[in-house]
Amino acid sequence: MKKQITVGIIGCGYWGPLLVRNFKGLADCQLKAVCDVNTERLKHIRTLYPDVEGIAQTQQLLNGANVDAVVIATPVKHHYSLAKASLLAGKHTFIEKPMASSSAECEELIEIAHRNGLVLMIDHTFLYSSPVQKIAQIVQAGDLGEIRYINCRRLNLGLFQKDINVAWDLAPHDISIILHILDELPTTINCQGNAHITPGVEDVTNMSLSFSRKRFATIQSSWLEPRKIREMTIVGTRRMIVYDDLRTREKIRIYDARVERPPHYDTFAEFQYSYHYGDSYIPYLHQEEPLKLACQHFVDCIKTNSQPLTDGRRGLEMVRILEAASTSVKMNGAPVTLSHSSSAAPVFAPVKVEEMLQVEAFAG
Repeated sequence: MKKQITVGIIGCGYWGPLLVRNFKGLADCQLKAVCDVNTERLKHIRTLYPDVEGIAQTQQLLNGANVDAVVIATPVKHHYSLAKASLLAGKHTFIEKPMASSSAECEELIEIAHRNGLVLMIDHTFLYSSPVQKIAQIVQAGDLGEIRYINCRRLNLGLFQKDINVAWDLAPHDISIILHILDELPTTINCQGNAHITPGVEDVTNMSLSFSRKRFATIQSSWLEPRKIREMTIVGTRRMIVYDDLRTREKIRIYDARVERPPHYDTFAEFQYSYHYGDSYIPYLHQEEPLKLACQHFVDCIKTNSQPLTDGRRGLEMVRILEAASTSVKMNGAPVTLSHSSSAAPVFAPVKVEEMLQVEAFAG
């Protein structure tokens, strides 16, 4: 494998320029071209990065730009067709979340990548962030005890999408974190929502994921809130964590708080809940841009022929949950059982997360 991985990016809208900046800053990567149908966007990117070629046609990028890898940052409805074309052209492929519009599309992309020996990675950015890595370490060490529930709020005013609802737009961030922390897929999904602005496109949703051992997670997503909120609470039997991603510093606070009921009692007078209020503390976090780490991880996986942390299978799991949520919305919030069966083959043998992300850099 050549020393530098050559990359082309399709889509220069909201997220595309952030990917351009991060891939451009990687030492072992050469960003050769960007592609967008909007010539004004291309002109702006080329003003910032004159050495990057601007291309208006996707096929020209796939067939004529001589790139090793393609990054797709377009509306979700185009993910499948562009990723399929990229993989069939022999390009390692990085797709923004969610992976595609259906689980069937995801399974086909996984199969094509496997058949051609290509890296397929989904940008579940938060799994590369130091707060989430620190939370995962704390949970896996057993410091919280048994997880009881997780509550998430991801709210803001806009940005309104036309091809997906707010659950498909915002909830993937929280779902990816929840699955990573619990290391388990949910058994059932409930979701309710309403479309207030665009008919048929829910702009407010409440989702609940049920797991084994009576654990569950709730996710509130909205494009109709006056304040921007990015908050997650993880409640364990011993301690609790509040994760506020909007804080510049001190994003995680751990509370030594819990409630216990007496194991035995004979009369109502003897029944007393035991409330424990201990100290709270803020763990040290080594701050580094998660998207930069995700981009570097993609390049590293190409160079080492390794399976990404957020591979196609994780993308497929996410889309299955979103599909179940959409079905539940149509059924007024009725529970939908999640199917975990899949014929999709993994791309490569998995590599340890610690090796891929160098988690020790996040340790405090």
